[in-house]
Formats: sequence, C-alpha cells, structure tokens
Amino acid sequence: MARLARLTLPGYPHHIIQRGNNRQAIFSSVADRETLLELLCENAKKFDVAVHAYVLMDNHFHLLVTPNSETGLPQMMQAVGRRYVRFFNGAQKRTGTLWEGRYKSTLIQTDRYLTACMAYIDLNPVRAGISVHAHDYPWSSHGHYLGLRTDKLITPHALFWNLGNTPFAREAAYAELVRAGVTLVQQQALTDATLRGWALGEREFVAELQKRTTRRLVKCSAGRPSIPLLKM
Repeated sequence: MARLARLTLPGYPHHIIQRGNNRQAIFSSVADRETLLELLCENAKKFDVAVHAYVLMDNHFHLLVTPNSETGLPQMMQAVGRRYVRFFNGAQKRTGTLWEGRYKSTLIQTDRYLTACMAYIDLNPVRAGISVHAHDYPWSSHGHYLGLRTDKLITPHALFWNLGNTPFAREAAYAELVRAGVTLVQQQALTDATLRGWALGEREFVAELQKRTTRRLVKCSAGRPSIPLLKM
C-alpha cells in the first residue's frame, strides 16, 4: 500500500512528534539540546513557521507549529533533521540514521485542541517521571509562558493572548490550565492522530477542511467514509 502523503495546510496548528530510531537517545549533552533549539529557531524563521510550543525529551521531541505555506513545515523539518544528525554523528563519532523515519504530524482544530495540545506537550516530562512539575523541566516552552524566561524560538498563538488582558493574567491562567492537565481522552486523541496522520477536530471542522485538500483526513472504514466525532 502506498504511503499516505503527510498532511500540511498553511494557517493551521500542527502537532509534530519526531522520535529517535528504535527509541534511542537523540541527546547526549546540554550542547546537543541547545544545538537543536538553535536549528529550530533558525529554520522556523527561514521557512516562515511559527513555533508555539515544544519539549525535548531524551529520545524524541514535540512541536506545536503553524506553517504559513504548504512547503514551509516539511522544509523546516528536513533542514533541521539533516543538520542535527550531522552534528550529533560528528560529536558522537557515529554513522547512520538517528530518526525513526519521517516525523509524525497532525493538523488540529485551534479552538478545541490548541491549549490542550500545549499542556499535553508541557506535561510530557511529568508523565515520564522526569519532573514533578512542568515548570521544573528546562527543555520546554513552559517557562516562557509562565514568564520565567524569554524563549526566542516561541511565537505565541493568538489564542494564548485571549487567556488574559495582562502578561500576569495570561501567565496565571496558563499555569492553571497546565496544572489541571489534559484528560485521558484528549491525550489519546492527540497521540493517535499525530502518529497516524489524521486531522483532529470536530466533524464540521474536518468536513470543511476536506474541501481544501484531496488527501484523506480521517481513516475510512470499508464502504462509506466517516468522520469521527470526538467527545471531550
């Protein structure tokens, strides 16, 4: 069966997962993590991709981004992936692949999933048992949104500004949102849609989105295609 083309549409948030091959570590030092962030910052700007959130785990990373063209996101990921592998292989005196194939991605409905996806990304270290609290973990965008530091990689989505009228109000509202966490249903929906490459949103959203592309947006069972309605 032919591999399904990756779904990328400009102006919509996309959740990205890139894993290490066979779940191997993709970082061995602070310098490695700093290098990947620098490459992301450089190429996000070059290819006009807004990065809203990220987390760097030991053997994978997550991004939440909005590309402004159909080619910007794949070009950014290709440039970052190739240059980081060259850097990492050189530093580790190794050869061969580092990534587990292509990056995984899903396009998400902004008003329903954007802040949930941000919290899902921030809480990765907590779910993995690496940190007790999201704000303890230094390799994510969470600190930026709490006002603990300024992260040049981050471009807040317009929806974030609606959380409050002042920086303090937005920071407090976002901190509470992350403390509240995401439901298991939301967590599973975000993970499954990203790994399988299906659009994530309500039935009407996906139906409207389908008008913009010939690429299937949801898994079709035998016979008539259907669009699942996810209940939160």
